[in-house]
Amino acid sequence: MIYKTKSVILGRRKAQLKDKHDDLKKPCFIDLFDINNPHKQAEPAKKIIEFEKIHKIMIRGLKIDYLLPGNDLVINNLDYVDIKKDGDHIHLTGKHSNGGFIKKIKIWERK
Repeated sequence: MIYKTKSVILGRRKAQLKDKHDDLKKPCFIDLFDINNPHKQAEPAKKIIEFEKIHKIMIRGLKIDYLLPGNDLVINNLDYVDIKKDGDHIHLTGKHSNGGFIKKIKIWERK
């Protein structure tokens, strides 16, 4: 589903009950905001999307910031995000407001 938003915070929650068959699956959340860097302000999320028993969130084509204190991810400067759930996986794509997807940058070149 496509959501028009300025930024998102992604994170995981602690599992309520311990199930040895679902050790690798955790509850998680995606919070949508109308401002950039929402972790620096006291404004509440405009929408909170929660998921149970998720194994992996796959993020494609977006610039991500990792918040060390809370182990959360922040994605700023968005026009929209597209969130699709496929079994125990979530696929997250979107468009930055700078006009397009982040291009891959060659960081290391073998000589």
